[in-house]
Amino acid sequence: MGERAHGPARRGEGTGPGAFTPDGNAVELYSRLPAGTEPETIARVVPPGASILELGAGAGRVTHALLERGYRIVAVDESEEMLSRVKGARTVHSSIEALDLGERFDAVLLASHLLNTVDPSSRDAMVRSCRRHVADSGRVLVERQGDDWFESRMAMTSAGRTRADIGMRIVSVERSAPGVADVRIEYEADGARWTHSFRAWDVPDAELERILMAAGLRLVRYLTDDHSWVEAVPV
Repeated sequence: MGERAHGPARRGEGTGPGAFTPDGNAVELYSRLPAGTEPETIARVVPPGASILELGAGAGRVTHALLERGYRIVAVDESEEMLSRVKGARTVHSSIEALDLGERFDAVLLASHLLNTVDPSSRDAMVRSCRRHVADSGRVLVERQGDDWFESRMAMTSAGRTRADIGMRIVSVERSAPGVADVRIEYEADGARWTHSFRAWDVPDAELERILMAAGLRLVRYLTDDHSWVEAVPV
């Protein structure tokens, strides 16, 4: 299959073979990415056997690892192509912002740096969706990029960081405005190449706490040393 461009996308642009999501992510690429450390972070906080609503589940990179640990997962994504790769979980095709299942879960996940969107209305709506779906005794786990997340990783990827059998390189990070990064990342696997260009907004600690509180959530603790993962509970 030849190269294909997807853009202009709503929140990013991607090039390469196969289908793309509205924010420019390559479905074939994301179906190959390993789960990384996210399942371990989640398992330290969420009790075994709990029900989890995973917002922005993508192709199931984290979903499948959580299913193997015995969690009951409902996977939500706005890309039907991504959801078609998810196996073993109930799937819901929807935007996060508009989601209203009329159900509550032991835990709600908002991972993959979705909070770093530059659209404040989308950002606030996603966090409100977390609050809408979490049980009163449950918890919300949110992942975000730190203030220097991209810059600190450019050195790591200058020679082509590898995730499983996938080469990854952050090509450029341009600060077009204070707190805003225009980013371009390249990936390579089995001779195929993809690019992803997008804009991200820094979320400082104080702003994160404000966003959570406005949605009816209280920050309990930071789950990682770099403060990229946080736990919040209903107020």
